[in-house]
Amino acid sequence: MFDIAPSELLLTAVVAIVVIGPKDLPRALRLAGSWLAKIRRVSGHFRSGIEEMIRQAELEEMEKKWREKNEAIMREEAAAHTPALPEPAPAEAASPAPQTGAHTPPPVDLLPEPASQPAPQPIVDHAAPELPFGQPKGQA
Repeated sequence: MFDIAPSELLLTAVVAIVVIGPKDLPRALRLAGSWLAKIRRVSGHFRSGIEEMIRQAELEEMEKKWREKNEAIMREEAAAHTPALPEPAPAEAASPAPQTGAHTPPPVDLLPEPASQPAPQPIVDHAAPELPFGQPKGQA
């Protein structure tokens, strides 16, 4: 980023020791370090804000393209699946239309016949078979 040679860095350290003094130099370096940290945080926040704005602009552009493609596809699908109105046959055109204007239901003959069911079997109770010996001894 900055092209600082080791000799320039050494010269800066010597000037700092002479001007600030060896006693206050650690406190000055700490203060300079905290300023650099704040500058880095602010620049990082600024950079992330700019990147987010760029990302949002790209997303909006992609959503616009997606909407346009989706609308084109939907128009094509609608055109492909829209049935053309059938033209009436000559025999139907010659027959008179019903006077009531009501729609008649289809004939019942078209419904499937229910399957034939077998005759029901008699119900046999197997709960208490009768014994030929009579009642037991304690129940008289």
